Amino acid sequence: TVKNFNELLDRENTFPFAKHIDGMLDVFEATSKEISNALAEKKFPLIIAGDHCSAGGTIKGIQSANPGKRIGVVWLDAHSDLHSPYTSPSGNLHGMPIATALGIDNLESQRNNIDSITANSWNKLKSSALRPEDLVYMGVRDTEKEEDYLIQTLNLKNFTVEEVRSLGISKVITDISARLVSCDIIYVSFDVDSMDPDLTSYGTGTPVKGGFSPEEIKGILKGLLLFPKIIALELVEVNPCLDDKNKMAEVALDILEHIVEVLEQK
Repeated sequence: TVKNFNELLDRENTFPFAKHIDGMLDVFEATSKEISNALAEKKFPLIIAGDHCSAGGTIKGIQSANPGKRIGVVWLDAHSDLHSPYTSPSGNLHGMPIATALGIDNLESQRNNIDSITANSWNKLKSSALRPEDLVYMGVRDTEKEEDYLIQTLNLKNFTVEEVRSLGISKVITDISARLVSCDIIYVSFDVDSMDPDLTSYGTGTPVKGGFSPEEIKGILKGLLLFPKIIALELVEVNPCLDDKNKMAEVALDILEHIVEVLEQK
């Protein structure tokens, strides 16, 4: 179990373009160590986290436990999480974990002039553990122009909600498997905002309409969990403070129980 770092929320933020990045270094280190140790013990980490920024630490831990191996990532999210302190309009680190894994700043789209402490901390968060061609998005539908630039220039694949429904989950899973065929290991990160808030709850930090249904998510995750190369799965961004009668928590728990059932049957 990784200790919680909730006290960061009460600490005065002095980094406007990367909020609480000083504390996030500790989160990354603790998460990375826990994941690396679990994988070294041949365990399957089923990670439940809050803010999605911790996923960068998860990927670092996977890299640490599997040096030299090629990591494939399936990212179920309403957002691409490709910002850096140089480009973020909000400074929220939960919009940056994929950028840390890719090791990119996107200076071509720079909008912020950041201080040296932020720059140094950001460089420590970056892992370059992930290649652009080994990343597959699902459900991304809310991006900024800086992220759109990277999606286009890096030729990143996003299976939209409409595309998944048109092709069918089975076909999409087969396509993802083919896209990640050169990867040695695969990690799946599931942000609950990939689901439609009108079908679930607004109990997450940045809900976006037009997402998957819980049943679609179950089908997608079952298909991904049956990949022989999958070694870890993460569920993030349930926010009880924004929830209504714990509805999002209940939906997430139901999906989590489904995940465990699939894993037990493998």
